[in-house]
Amino acid sequence: MVTNTDGYIHIIEYLTAHLSLFENSSNTDGGKSSVLEIIEEEMSEQIINLCNQNEALTFNQRNTIVREIDAIVYDLQEILSGVVNNTVTEEQIIFIKEFAILIKNLFDSEIHSQFLL
Repeated sequence: MVTNTDGYIHIIEYLTAHLSLFENSSNTDGGKSSVLEIIEEEMSEQIINLCNQNEALTFNQRNTIVREIDAIVYDLQEILSGVVNNTVTEEQIIFIKEFAILIKNLFDSEIHSQFLL
């Protein structure tokens, strides 16, 4: 659905252009969440918003979206493999939120072009 699109490639390129945000994170646990926990939380929130805004989606279409999100989170784990368990910084949280919104917007575009036309 979206992982095979040019838009997804551009979003991944955007992530790689901002990898420096993740270079200086540490694995100290001060009670804060890890990078991966925030990724999962933000992606989940955006997909819940997506499904709530597109009530006409069928069960199968929603399952397709969830499978795509799983693949995206896997890609993020691969790209950020050295830091996913590190404590997240405020800058990283802001970036991850923005990234998750970009993914949601990509799904919005695909849903409207594939399912709702």
